[in-house]
Amino acid sequence: MPTHAELEAAVILVEQRLAALTESLRSRDPQATEADANALQRALAQAIDRFVLATREGGVPDAMRQRLARASAQVARQRETLARATAALDRAIDVLMPGAAPRTLYSAQGLPELPSLGGSISA
Repeated sequence: MPTHAELEAAVILVEQRLAALTESLRSRDPQATEADANALQRALAQAIDRFVLATREGGVPDAMRQRLARASAQVARQRETLARATAALDRAIDVLMPGAAPRTLYSAQGLPELPSLGGSISA
């Protein structure tokens, strides 16, 4: 069973990795953002493993559970912010380069139709 100190260390690591990811997002550093996101993912996985084991074998202090829940909520907020930014960027690209992205068309039966390559077929 993980000790109180091991659970505390896991939560602190998640909080530190989350702060690092927040900073790399603010600085708009893609390489740091990727590295920090991966490090956060590993820290969260380790923390969850420890918390699951602790829960099975006696429980987790409420204060630590709340800290991990706050970190999880912050991750969700960052994910939502990134999703909105990505959607805005996609819309801007569509406006600036219409037709650059292939459009999928569907037939009346709901099947994908192949785009017309121009030209005609004669029989």
